[in-house]
Amino acid sequence: MMIQDRVQKTKHEPLTYSPVFYRASGSGEKDALLALLRENPAIKVYDELHGQLKELIKSRHPTRVLSAEETEAAIAAHLAGRPEEDYGVWVYYPWSERLVHLLDEEEFIAMRTSRNIYKIKVEERDLLIRKKIGVIGLSVGQTIALTLAMERIGGELRLADFDDLELSNMNRIRTSVHNLGVPKVISAAREIAELDPFIKVKCYTDGATEENLQDFLTGGGQLDLLVEECDSLNVKILSRIRAKALRMPVVMEMNDRGMLDIERYDLEPDYPMMHGLIPDIDMETLSNLTTEQKVPILGPMVGGEAMSSRMKYSLTQIGKTITAWPQLASSVMLGGGMVADTCRRILLDELKVSGRFYVDFEQLIK
Repeated sequence: MMIQDRVQKTKHEPLTYSPVFYRASGSGEKDALLALLRENPAIKVYDELHGQLKELIKSRHPTRVLSAEETEAAIAAHLAGRPEEDYGVWVYYPWSERLVHLLDEEEFIAMRTSRNIYKIKVEERDLLIRKKIGVIGLSVGQTIALTLAMERIGGELRLADFDDLELSNMNRIRTSVHNLGVPKVISAAREIAELDPFIKVKCYTDGATEENLQDFLTGGGQLDLLVEECDSLNVKILSRIRAKALRMPVVMEMNDRGMLDIERYDLEPDYPMMHGLIPDIDMETLSNLTTEQKVPILGPMVGGEAMSSRMKYSLTQIGKTITAWPQLASSVMLGGGMVADTCRRILLDELKVSGRFYVDFEQLIK
């Protein structure tokens, strides 16, 4: 019974994904932090702020190497008499009971993105921080969302998926086994928060639906770009109808032959949805179609004729020898890089095209 008691206790913990910030220099916040530690003796505390300050000082003297004594003197001058414990921000992750001492937002972002300069200029970084990106579908989309966060493309990410993480998902979703059974969006949001707690994340655990899609796209400010990676044909079409009405660019990666899809409704409001591959069909009719009836519609949309031979064969085996179409980690990782690069270039106004493109390793490397 002891094991099952612990299982049930863990299972019923809140699915929070937002970290809690404590600025020890703020009014009453240090008292609250100390109270948190008293009330939760299991909390693990990580304080590597001194190393972060060393990096910060080093970055401000790129033309010469400071001695250890010079570095310590510069840190002391930077702290200006404040105790190191009271500098920066303490970030508490309630789902893992970890408390981490970090540089505060401005210095944290400057240091975490310092190795991007000049591939991403400072003014470009500051522009990207103000952008909002939505990702629908967190199988392929999880890697895309994490790559966007890692490169800090977008200061706000909205994630939509209704599925919980299953063991078979872990052939392509980079996560830990303790996340089995956790909603995919929550798992992804927690990873983003642990990478960069200052990125705003909003989760839609019901997935993108007809009822919540408008809020997903516009609530709290309109998205600057939509990444669509869901399996539902209805949502694929509906999300494009709404994005087109809002003049919002849409990017999709198909996880086969490195196929990348770009629709620039922001630049071409009359551009045909999915390059004209979506038939003229209303959503009510589409919703009443059987899965078998949807296949002829879905085929051209996902590049059925151009699919790899192995993917084509796999589709014939669904319901016979496999339960769903295959997705490989190597393809998902490639897709994450392609989509993140494309999003950055669109948001910086460096890429202005609509179309379908292939980064097919079997054709490029042979």
